[in-house]
Amino acid sequence: MPDAPPPVRISFEHRVLRIPVSSILPLRPMTKRILESKRYARIAVSIREIGVIEPLAVTRADADGRHMLVDGHLRLNALRERGEVTAACIVSDDDEAFTYNKRVNRLATVQEHYMIARAIDRGVPPDMIATALGLDEKAVMRRRNLLDGIAEGAVETLKDRPVNPVVFDVLRRMKGYRQVETAELMASMNSFTANYAKAILAATRQQDLARPDRPKTMTGVTTEQMARMERELEKLNQDYRGIEATFGDDVLQLVLASRYLGRLIENARVANYLESRHPDILKEFRSIVTASSLDPG
Repeated sequence: MPDAPPPVRISFEHRVLRIPVSSILPLRPMTKRILESKRYARIAVSIREIGVIEPLAVTRADADGRHMLVDGHLRLNALRERGEVTAACIVSDDDEAFTYNKRVNRLATVQEHYMIARAIDRGVPPDMIATALGLDEKAVMRRRNLLDGIAEGAVETLKDRPVNPVVFDVLRRMKGYRQVETAELMASMNSFTANYAKAILAATRQQDLARPDRPKTMTGVTTEQMARMERELEKLNQDYRGIEATFGDDVLQLVLASRYLGRLIENARVANYLESRHPDILKEFRSIVTASSLDPG
């Protein structure tokens, strides 16, 4: 039988402890810019309304009973402003003072929609959710209805992406298959901004719109410019699909050819011959070997 794998070592203790706030020492100061940020305001409101959800992460106590804070500076400051005496903490079993949040995947826009919808369906009042998230109630309901009229294929493509919520308003102006094409194009370009979605909308053919009888109106863009954008985007999509279909094979062939040329010009006799008879060809061979290297440099 194969040997059992070694146990996975976690970097913190299992228990959540209540530690005096005065005994927790932050590793960085809270600047005015941080304290006036929307992120800090949301955390402070969330703690006021529903308490701390994620415990602070601290080091083991030193000889004087003090703990260094390795994660949760905004939460600690909010607790201090509220006059809290203790804080829920997990004790790090690792000497490295890294930020745990760097290892956490942030909540994507579509996932946030599912979370809000599930909470409302289970009876949580929208105004309470709005307060906890630092939003107004209308914004919460907009996110509750975020995927209304959005094609399933587009949702699948964007479900784990940091999409601007306005993008879904733009997608609703297109037919389902065009929504899927737009989502795939945004994913391939790794751009999920509202302006990029609006640019795609401007270049979308009239018959691909959800309301083809309603003319497109884009601020600062004439009808002729939109028609040209439609043609150019269509050609760009065709070119991109063609490149995407052959890219892997092309790169493989380039790498193989580059390795062959590299070994060829490493031969002193071949290199000397080319240097004396065909220096221009030798120069091109060397350029190919250098340019096609997969090393990051």
